[in-house]
Amino acid sequence: MNFDGLVGPTHNYGGLSYGNVASQSNSQQGSNPKEAAKQGLAKMKALMDMGFQQGVLAPQERPDVAALRSLGFAGTDAQVMAKAAKEAMPLLAACSSASSMWTANSCTVSPSADTADGRVHFTAANLNCKFHRSIEHPTTSRVLAAMFNNAEHFAHHAALPAVGQFGDEGAANHTRFCKGYGDAGVEFFVFGRSAFDSRYPAPQRYPARQTLEASQAVARLHGLSEAGVVYAQQNPAVIDQGVFHNDVIAVGNGEVMFHHQDAFLHTEQVLAELQEKLAARGGQFQSVCVPREQVTVEDAVKSYLFNSQLLTRADGSMLLIVPEECRNNGRVWSYLQQLTTSGSAIGEVQVFDLKQSMQNGGGPACLRLRVALKQAELAAVNPGVVMSNALYATLNTWVDKHYRDRLVETDLADPQLLIECRTALDELTQILKLGAVYPFQLN
Repeated sequence: MNFDGLVGPTHNYGGLSYGNVASQSNSQQGSNPKEAAKQGLAKMKALMDMGFQQGVLAPQERPDVAALRSLGFAGTDAQVMAKAAKEAMPLLAACSSASSMWTANSCTVSPSADTADGRVHFTAANLNCKFHRSIEHPTTSRVLAAMFNNAEHFAHHAALPAVGQFGDEGAANHTRFCKGYGDAGVEFFVFGRSAFDSRYPAPQRYPARQTLEASQAVARLHGLSEAGVVYAQQNPAVIDQGVFHNDVIAVGNGEVMFHHQDAFLHTEQVLAELQEKLAARGGQFQSVCVPREQVTVEDAVKSYLFNSQLLTRADGSMLLIVPEECRNNGRVWSYLQQLTTSGSAIGEVQVFDLKQSMQNGGGPACLRLRVALKQAELAAVNPGVVMSNALYATLNTWVDKHYRDRLVETDLADPQLLIECRTALDELTQILKLGAVYPFQLN
């Protein structure tokens, strides 16, 4: 099941993510929160119409006035926002980010077939590398607990310690390979650096956000066996070219990994270990490797070719969901045409317009969290977050009612924006049946 992040009312281009080329290059442009939310909803509806199980993950309260108070700004909510805008606008921008829309960073999920206690495990990501994202995990944990609220089937873990040594970016650096979604699989953790072992190289220009130690800790928390885990280091050279998460250079599904030639260090050993461990679990690993001669890393970053959704249809064929930017890149589009006619595991490509998200550095894969569920577990999911025609219509009406169609940096200091966001979220908790997941109370 794919759970897509619903874009929040404060979606703006703050340029907050150093190392994310799109985020930085579009900084300070005007955004359209209403269009962003509707583009995301359209993708959710399209996947539902194709027969895929689809869910919704709620946005967070922004601006985060509580975070600003913890940084020394005092007074009423309006005064806090005004002082922050006057004295430290970058902090107000960070506390106004709608970055929780990218639910691939919300947590890491291990299905029950892989875990020692036979439950689905969730660990919220601490997102420690960026302040604007590091404030997300308390609300993320509450929202996940409200969505998967059945201790018989689901186990929830708090975020790892909020220090650089345990930097954890969630499912953006985690992929699972399996013969069937209900079968025991091999969980693939990709890290950018080691915090405690200097033998591992590190990028020189941009930060490596995921540590080996964080990945290992999540695997322990989830009760994963050594036979069902592979750790791989991301190529530091591609991090320095703007590949801030593994899901910008590789995507996996079922028995298939679609990846760039330069994605990993020690690629041959990584692929061999994946093949061996998946074979021991009844699967046949397949690598679809994109040569650098056909698609450069720069092309991959600009088009977000690998920040795509790789989905298995009911007939077993695979579909790749890519952003419009892939069609606009001649080399990438030419490669995709060859791919779908070459007899590879990927038989079809579909293009979606996600420009509002893409300009902030998040493509189709960033917007979704994949959760493999058995039938009893699916039945235990909060039904309020499961996409349907009725929910799609309701959420579009909700967006039309509460969202602005233009937002610039100076708007973030408008106290009315906070009121609009809280009013919208108060109504959303009732629509999605989430209960009291937000700390604010409407007056």
